[in-house]
Amino acid sequence: MNIISRDFAKRIDLYDVLERVCEELEPTQTQQDRAQSHYEAVGDYLARSDDPRFDEVEIAPQGSVVLGTMTRPIGRLEHDVDLLCRMKALTSYDDPAFVKKVVGDRLKTSDRYAAILEEKQRCWRLNYAGDFHLDITPSVLNEKCTQGGELVPDRKLQRWKTTNPTGYLHRFQERAALVPQMALDSVRVEKSVASSVAPYPENKKHKGVLRRTVQLAKRHRDVYFDRRDPVIAPISVIITTLAAWSYEYFVRNRIYDTGFDLLEDVLRHMPDFIKVEQVGGRTQWYIWNETTNGENFAEKWNSSPERAVAFYRWHSVVTADVAGLADLMGLDRLQASMGSAFGERPVTAAMDGIRERVSDARNEGRLSVAPMIGIAAAAAACTTPVRANTFFGRPE
Repeated sequence: MNIISRDFAKRIDLYDVLERVCEELEPTQTQQDRAQSHYEAVGDYLARSDDPRFDEVEIAPQGSVVLGTMTRPIGRLEHDVDLLCRMKALTSYDDPAFVKKVVGDRLKTSDRYAAILEEKQRCWRLNYAGDFHLDITPSVLNEKCTQGGELVPDRKLQRWKTTNPTGYLHRFQERAALVPQMALDSVRVEKSVASSVAPYPENKKHKGVLRRTVQLAKRHRDVYFDRRDPVIAPISVIITTLAAWSYEYFVRNRIYDTGFDLLEDVLRHMPDFIKVEQVGGRTQWYIWNETTNGENFAEKWNSSPERAVAFYRWHSVVTADVAGLADLMGLDRLQASMGSAFGERPVTAAMDGIRERVSDARNEGRLSVAPMIGIAAAAAACTTPVRANTFFGRPE
């Protein structure tokens, strides 16, 4: 194998390893089952209200759970599920604080929910024992949004805020379904469709480069800011939005050798899609929700510029950490570097799985390296048997 093809194979290996890390980052089946059970229970409780203000109410998951980008929390963070409570019997002419109170009052009528209920700025939080909570955000239809947007109450501002989780979901899914032009079909991209009012989403194994990029970026953010100030960490919707825009651009404009190359480009160029202006001598940042008017995901950056500074500092680290993986030799060095970037637990689990797969194949006499693949695989036609393998197709 020549130098170029070896580097090519190495990058394919890297994407495979990173995808395995992402699989380890996702909530366990027990956590998913628990979240689904509580989601269905609270949704049913709200929907069964005799109060006419709950007529035709819709309860639906939103955020990472429907986008397919959930990651398990670390440190002091909690596993959370965001829910939307669409109050179809109420309108934007109703006072936002009143609409929010209606939902809170309904939850307080249950001893079960009242004991774990907490009011947040835009939602009601149910804090379950352990590492889990449900955030329930009331909403009404935004009659002025031509894309089916909604309005949610803001307690601090005492007014409605624009949003459009359904429209955002559909745009994200459209981008995630874009199939990159690859020199080798080493990346599996799967198109999925979610209903606007869906049962609890199924967690699919193969999610494509965009969702994996978002998961890795979110996890790196959690690890990075766990050692610093988590309060100023970039929120998930900023990471998700910038990654989606970046992914669409590069998929439409470039041809890639490997999924790792695409992932690296998407990460590196995320800031290119932030709109930056000077207003009254001050820098202002804008990451607009393209599915409704008036929602700037970077809104807090403009009142707290340290958040913007924190984003750019973190971004320089995550891009360097990911790019540096391609220069490493051997599983041990790769594991140490990835463990520092993404956390030891998921990286160790992913690496153990790779070592077990290689060991089993070696013991069964099936160990080989497929041309242009790199990582040890089961022997098949057109493969070259190898001696004990350390990683990236290089024999000891």
